[in-house]
Amino acid sequence: MDKKLLDILVCPVSKAPVELNKETNELICRSSGLAYPIRDDIPVMIESEARTLTSEERLAK
Repeated sequence: MDKKLLDILVCPVSKAPVELNKETNELICRSSGLAYPIRDDIPVMIESEARTLTSEERLAK
């Protein structure tokens, strides 16, 4: 994922910055507890498409 794009993307729910999880190919927002999928190199920043983070994922850095 392009670093410049990652720098400007925020969670649509909390408006907090997101971070890339390369292992799961998702954008993580710890503030809202959601993980947004990346499909065909395009972030899907739709709340209904996101999955809820586990307790361990929310605490991990």
